[in-house]
Amino acid sequence: MSKRVNIMLPETTVKVLDRVAAKGDRSRFISQAVLHYVQTHGAANLRDRLKQGALANAKLDLEIAEEWFSVDQEAWQKLDREEGAAKAGRSAAKSTSRRSTRR
Repeated sequence: MSKRVNIMLPETTVKVLDRVAAKGDRSRFISQAVLHYVQTHGAANLRDRLKQGALANAKLDLEIAEEWFSVDQEAWQKLDREEGAAKAGRSAAKSTSRRSTRR
């Protein structure tokens, strides 16, 4: 669904528009141009805002990571020990399947 809007453009812009858009095709051309502008500039603006946020919080993020590093290491070491014990327990268990007991 389309909606009619009344806009004012500088005369030079209208001359350029007349050169690049076929007669009766201005609306579609302007619509595509606006959508393209929003997509390209919107993505760039989002990247800039994300970058600014990351830089603004970098010191705090580093402090938090340093505080939790030892806890994280401890958890991984515990997990490694538990997995090692589980593997050792499985290999030490005797198989009772028919295939493994045939001779």
